[in-house]
Amino acid sequence: MGRHFRWLWTSYAISAYGSGLGFGAFPLIAVLVLHSGPAQVSALSAIGPAVGALIALPLGPWVEFRRKRPVMITMDLVRFAAMMTIPCAYAFGLLSFVQLLVVSAVVAAAKIAFNAASGAFVKELVPPSQLLVANARFESTTWSSIAVGPPLGGAAVGLFGPVTTVVADAVSYLLSALGITAIRRRDEHRPVRAAGSRLRFGDVLDGWRHLLTHRALRPFFLNHLLTSGLIMATEPLLAVLMLGRLGFPPWQFGLAFAAPCVGGFIGSRLARRVVARFGRDRILLVVGTLRAVWLIGLAFVRPGVVGLLTVMLVEFAIIACMSLYNPVFVTYRLEQTPPDRIARTLTAWSISSSASIAVCSALGGVLASWTSPRTALVVAGLLILATPLLLPRRRELLGAGAPAAAVTSSRAASQVGADASGGVRE
Repeated sequence: MGRHFRWLWTSYAISAYGSGLGFGAFPLIAVLVLHSGPAQVSALSAIGPAVGALIALPLGPWVEFRRKRPVMITMDLVRFAAMMTIPCAYAFGLLSFVQLLVVSAVVAAAKIAFNAASGAFVKELVPPSQLLVANARFESTTWSSIAVGPPLGGAAVGLFGPVTTVVADAVSYLLSALGITAIRRRDEHRPVRAAGSRLRFGDVLDGWRHLLTHRALRPFFLNHLLTSGLIMATEPLLAVLMLGRLGFPPWQFGLAFAAPCVGGFIGSRLARRVVARFGRDRILLVVGTLRAVWLIGLAFVRPGVVGLLTVMLVEFAIIACMSLYNPVFVTYRLEQTPPDRIARTLTAWSISSSASIAVCSALGGVLASWTSPRTALVVAGLLILATPLLLPRRRELLGAGAPAAAVTSSRAASQVGADASGGVRE
């Protein structure tokens, strides 16, 4: 796929492994350095990303009408600068809980903007025939970083102190920015806003408008919100159950989530071959359904080796399905989204996903406090079994129409015309 893609992939890998090393760093600092209680740690995990999503709300249109490579570099530098304030404040004894909240929100907003820009940039950088391969490589890198990063990060914190992994994460963003700078190819096909036109509220909503009016993307979108929300809501529940009531040591709890990430590497590497054999539509519907059948198994975890193996097998199955499904769907979503709406669509997707995870996690916590963590896991496992009903039917996928790139020129022309005349965006 060429030298430009290799630089982009290298930059992504550096950033991903840095984030893997820094996984869970903020809650750890809050507990070990600031001596925060459970309520503050929970607030840090929820409020920071939620505020970041609100900040990112107007960033979709802002990213859309700018060159994507400079936006990506800027967002990496913003994250580097924000993260580095933490070790600096720690060194001078000035670190506070409010600073952790602010940095968490800034990093979350910059991540959403970066992902929106990178999605549009990848679609232009990579030939359409290689788009699935590119997304599969990003997916495999993500899961391998999750498998390797947290255990190494935990060891680094034990050896060198609580802010070590924050420094590593921050430096990874700086190195990522340098790698993206090495890509000399400019993105020439960004949408052009008419001279003198201003950002309107309708621009912010264009991403959701595209997702909710597209015949096939709408059911995929609704399915994703509920599926990802329920899966992520089980993580704190399982932590309370395993570390508290079942008495698993922390290293076994970490192993239960790190080892199954091998399934993510396997699934993503098989994506192209599986699609070539069975077809994209069948993979999206069959594997999209299989993601939902395993979660109920977490409700049956027991103490000891058998319980540990149960969690690892369930997580392996979920991750393998997700890693096979994700690159195929991400490629399909890019194909079905016009180039002049990619950034806004990806921003809308990220914000909605963050909100769904926050809501499901909060409801899961309330249910667990009223009943028990195991009961909440049972409810989540049963609810997710209904999510395949939200997937589109085969005829909806076939009737979704040609890839959006085929109608780009007419949409872009009408878009510019609407901006110039002050009319409503389509």
